Amino acid sequence: MKRREFITLLGGAAVWPLDTRAEPAAPLIGFLHVGSPGPGAEQAAAFRQGLAESGSIVGQNVTIEYRWAEGRYDRLPNLAQELVQRRVDLLATGGGPAAALAAKAATTSIPIVFVSGADPVKFGLVASLNRPGGMITGAVFFQIALAAKRLQLLREFLPHAVIALLTNPNNPESGPETTDAQAAARSLGLTLHVQAAKNEREIDAAFANVRAVGANAVVMGSDPYFFSCREQVAELARAQMLPVVGTTREYATAGCLASYGNSIPDAYRWMGVYAGRILKGVKPADLPVVQSTRFELVINRKVAKSLGLDIPPTLLALADEVIE
Repeated sequence: MKRREFITLLGGAAVWPLDTRAEPAAPLIGFLHVGSPGPGAEQAAAFRQGLAESGSIVGQNVTIEYRWAEGRYDRLPNLAQELVQRRVDLLATGGGPAAALAAKAATTSIPIVFVSGADPVKFGLVASLNRPGGMITGAVFFQIALAAKRLQLLREFLPHAVIALLTNPNNPESGPETTDAQAAARSLGLTLHVQAAKNEREIDAAFANVRAVGANAVVMGSDPYFFSCREQVAELARAQMLPVVGTTREYATAGCLASYGNSIPDAYRWMGVYAGRILKGVKPADLPVVQSTRFELVINRKVAKSLGLDIPPTLLALADEVIE
């Protein structure tokens, strides 16, 4: 081949069509939560950690679009529909069964992974824990079943406690939790007054009414909106000199007397692990619902001292953490 022809051939190669096929888009996860982004930041971070453990790195090979209901349970169906319309590859729901139920009602084809503090079988999310069936699975930590333990905890501090239980009537978990707490109070010989609250104003009103009904201590219901308002709860407890027991360690770190419950970040980490596996092709029906077995008793010694309460040695021995 002559040199001139060879150069011409090379020049022609420069205009040959290139392979313009686009790289496959990274999977898109829709994250739907009952609570608010600020208070829920640790849970979202734990979810991302679980994804990373399964090889799905946010910003590299997976993306997340968030929707927060900010305590407005009535917003969940529309937010779920928004994510479905965004054609997400997976829905991750947090804050209890309400978000998972909204996601399940919005789609029959998109896999769903949930975190719930209530029995997902009773709420119709899965057929059973070992064989969830369908397109949904997740992690459960059975917070509502621990109401009796929190009542016992308060009785250790105040043997003759009269307790107010704060519940959110918008939360579908509140009914079963209240029933369990009332039964536990009767068996423990304690008086229990149920106080309902759906927003910040009603939380203020409920705490103002605690003394009026003759109660001298408060147990928080396992509600994600209450969790997002834990700083408000702690401030009300300080102002009225009320011992308050919360559902997670974040209540104790915010300034409540104590908390007892599962590690919520651990449950969200598991949700991320499962989400990563599903994105790699595992069917949700083949992933049994994870039951979180990590429990934490946290006591705030500074708050106990301010309330004039001695911490029983038995509780000190059992505590996973004592905040000084």
